[in-house]
Amino acid sequence: MDRGKFIRVKCSNCKNEQVIFGKCATEAKCLVCGAVLAAPAGGKANVKAKVLEVL
Repeated sequence: MDRGKFIRVKCSNCKNEQVIFGKCATEAKCLVCGAVLAAPAGGKANVKAKVLEVL
């Protein structure tokens, strides 16, 4: 069974670091500036921010 992973990303707009789920069902937005960090793409997330670490 393939389990989802959490990903630490850095927002390209405000440089805020945030942890998101790798298989998000809705858009993951930055908590500071509201930029879209990841969008759902058929199971896995289409990450639009810089990936710092896979947890």
